[in-house]
Amino acid sequence: MRSWQHTVVLDASRSEPLFLQLSEALQHDIRAGLLRPGTRLPGSRTLAGSLGIHRNTVLAGYGELIAQGWLCTRPAGGTFVARDLPPGATRVPRERIRSRLAAAPGFPLGPPIPTARIPDFPAGVLVVAKGAPDVRRMPAAELSRAYRRALARHGRSLLGYGDPRGHPRLRAALAEMLASTRALPASAETVFVTRGSQMALDLIARALLGPGDVVAVEGLGHPGAWAALRLTGASLVPVPVDAHGVNVAALASLVEQRPLRAIYLTPHHQFPTTSVLPAARRMALLELARQHRTVIIEDDYDHEFHYDGRPVLPLASRDEAGVVIYVGTLSKVLAPGLRIGYLVAPQAVIARITELRVATDLQGDQAHECAVAELFEDGDLVRHVRRMRRMYRSRRDALVEALRRHLGSAIHVAPAAGGMALWARTDPALDLDRWAELGVEHGVGFLPGRRYAFDGGPVHALRLGFTPLEEQELEEAASRMAAALRAMAPRSSHLRDASQSS
Repeated sequence: MRSWQHTVVLDASRSEPLFLQLSEALQHDIRAGLLRPGTRLPGSRTLAGSLGIHRNTVLAGYGELIAQGWLCTRPAGGTFVARDLPPGATRVPRERIRSRLAAAPGFPLGPPIPTARIPDFPAGVLVVAKGAPDVRRMPAAELSRAYRRALARHGRSLLGYGDPRGHPRLRAALAEMLASTRALPASAETVFVTRGSQMALDLIARALLGPGDVVAVEGLGHPGAWAALRLTGASLVPVPVDAHGVNVAALASLVEQRPLRAIYLTPHHQFPTTSVLPAARRMALLELARQHRTVIIEDDYDHEFHYDGRPVLPLASRDEAGVVIYVGTLSKVLAPGLRIGYLVAPQAVIARITELRVATDLQGDQAHECAVAELFEDGDLVRHVRRMRRMYRSRRDALVEALRRHLGSAIHVAPAAGGMALWARTDPALDLDRWAELGVEHGVGFLPGRRYAFDGGPVHALRLGFTPLEEQELEEAASRMAAALRAMAPRSSHLRDASQSS
């Protein structure tokens, strides 16, 4: 592999000869660890040409360092930094150079940034902490062909600047899909493509919220969304969640007490409990937002994966007052690394968000978006969704059965009507934090339910993702969870019975 040209700065206005400046500069870089022992230096003609000096000047500078033992030559091989530096020479280790960037900066960083990232698990751990797609099943061959077609047909336009709202073909394809499957009155002009749904939430928050604005969120909910909302300086207020989703009566009581700028919620498959908001609550929520001119941010993060009965239509499909902004994603359909999300909003909101996008990111990946549009138009995407829906339903059922068999009465779980994870109630006597720690030791990764609580308080439940793993892997994950449970000191005969049932 060819190496980058090492930078050397010479100053012809100085009285010191150029060859000495060159030798001193190279010696300094060797001492500083920027030129490592054994590094091959540019040939004399190459370096002379890049510095705009005579070749003899470079040869004289190299000769000075060779005489001092800093450089060496190899016949027909070139000039290299010596492996053994001159006696008494001190060299700053590269680790010390790197540590300068690792040290604290010389200026204040400001307030901490809220974060909600799931911790990394060690290699070999079966992770059921994420409701993520199985990237092993992504239609890579179809996407590769779509890329080639897109670049062959539209390469020049795709590799330049494009529409910050997203590629027109993808926006049109999304609008058609949303109108057909979710009854959204969407058009290419009201669809905005983002790098994942998290970017959509960030843009919406920055476009509509400011310091002091009050935003209602689900008391059990999505920490990543809370982080995006908090960055605006808005004040977040949790609303209770029950077996039927967000408590709209509690929300109505809140809005009577203080002005409410926005409501963020996940009505289709409530995150993390997977409950579905019933029709009566939906209509009451829309009326509440209409009366108080409150924006509803509807996050429909996994609409495609509903298994029992028909998917419930989004709030946005019944929104006649223009109060709902709808957020969706293709990351759950294809792969998180592809970073394709979108939002649907009134055109005035789209215009405002467009200006924000231009100020921070200019535009998305036009070639990438055009290739995904090809998947829509060729029918590859809809076929992939149908395959994965069948597969994920089988995996859901497999995990439910495995949990019941291995964990017995220590855990109470029922098949979710849709989504990519289960909300499993646990025995209140269980120390879920300790169980999760022991789980990693036994090769399975999961998180206690309190992670999804707005106040961080105890929640006797686990969110267990079933979509990324094959059925045999889910069986093994449940077995490892049981082994971790057995490793805990029994605290009651009920728990002993539960752990022994596995």
